[in-house]
Amino acid sequence: MNPMPSYFETFDPRALLDEFPIDQRFAERFRTLSRDELFARQNAMFRRCVARAWQIPFYQRLWGKAGIEPDDIRGLADITRLPVFGKHELMAAVDLHPPLGDFHGWRDGTDAGNTPIVFHTTSGTTGNPQPLVFSPRSREIQNMLLARLYRWHGMQAGDVVHSVYGHGMINGGHYVREAVTHYTQGLFCSAGTGIEMRSAQQVQLMKHMGATVIVGFADYIKKLADVAREHGLEPGRDIPVRMICGHLGRESRESLAAAWGGVQLYDWYGVGDTGAIAGQGPDQDGLYLMEDAQYVEILDVDAGTPVADGDSGDMVVTCLYKDDIYPIIRFNTHDVTRVLTTPSSLGLNLRRIEGFLGRSDNMVKIRGINVFPQAMAPILEEKAAFAGEFICMATRDDKGRDDLTVHIEVNGDPRDASLASDFASHLRQRLGVEVAVVLDEPGALAELTGTEVRQKPKRLIDNRFD
Repeated sequence: MNPMPSYFETFDPRALLDEFPIDQRFAERFRTLSRDELFARQNAMFRRCVARAWQIPFYQRLWGKAGIEPDDIRGLADITRLPVFGKHELMAAVDLHPPLGDFHGWRDGTDAGNTPIVFHTTSGTTGNPQPLVFSPRSREIQNMLLARLYRWHGMQAGDVVHSVYGHGMINGGHYVREAVTHYTQGLFCSAGTGIEMRSAQQVQLMKHMGATVIVGFADYIKKLADVAREHGLEPGRDIPVRMICGHLGRESRESLAAAWGGVQLYDWYGVGDTGAIAGQGPDQDGLYLMEDAQYVEILDVDAGTPVADGDSGDMVVTCLYKDDIYPIIRFNTHDVTRVLTTPSSLGLNLRRIEGFLGRSDNMVKIRGINVFPQAMAPILEEKAAFAGEFICMATRDDKGRDDLTVHIEVNGDPRDASLASDFASHLRQRLGVEVAVVLDEPGALAELTGTEVRQKPKRLIDNRFD
């Protein structure tokens, strides 16, 4: 092998497109491939990942501490014997071996480690940014999986794609750009968050360029519709957006679609480490897991054991395609979801998940009830007075009792006691536990939520450990 191969010498794009097909070939494969055949493919890929992981100090420590020997893991049937890990363990590895940690295997003397790498970080939403590294091969597979979803949604050549993902060191905006430009023939406009390009400038850019697709997080996309109207532009008419492909979370699809003139909405899910894991198809009935590339388990939030299909739990992901740089085996995303039990109306032999239901590491247990702040939006949107923004504040008294206060922006007088009582009663009924309510005027919470400057608005301020 060339001792210093270039990015494009380390993989064959045509071979990867055969292995991870898009468009009609993708749909045809999973209409005809049986679950047993899929498992056999997953098992072979998993064995390669495990073999590579044993060469990497991070996994040697993690698995050795759990008493695992190399011969103990023979295939996917043994996967639950392996411990899960998350950002905490990765950041500990970075502290031990700065600046990139020892979880990736780059330049470790093996053929797999002798490759260029792509380096980014997480957004740091829940702490310090975490290093993210990819080989060229795994990077392009990540891009292909997302492009597969975008093209399945209907993105096509000539689309003007307005992106409100963050860039800088954050991985998300960059691999979204790569997916669009490498595999869709769309025109990509990397506007970024409100801090990278002011919202007022963004809506003018969208009008000037004739944006047809918006990609990003739902909260800021909805805000842009409000900003457009403030500047005399009518979304859907002056800005001809026909489709939004993004992380829709738990917010109301109806209100987001209406804000942009009745556009089509498509949800997809992934995290910085893994890339695209699941996405909606044209049936818009759950998110289809990309099981030719990702092996997904749903584990009980407290016990860490597998739950039955239909029950909610932490999404734990194994990237079956990452067998060179940074193998990912049983990564706990701490994002909560559940597997749907109804059959696919498209006839695809792929499991489906409901989507993002909240984060278990942001969960607050109030008198025995698990409350997920990110899941609060659709509940609040059931009230006409809700102005679209909120944030939760958790506190703990000297007896160890946790309480939650929900600050809510409303259209109306925030001093209206009856309105506050109405919201409090509604939340108590829907959550199953009483929480305190504080009402605010529209825009009052912007500094706390960071809607204008963050990819993902902050929904919890946790003061329990101060």
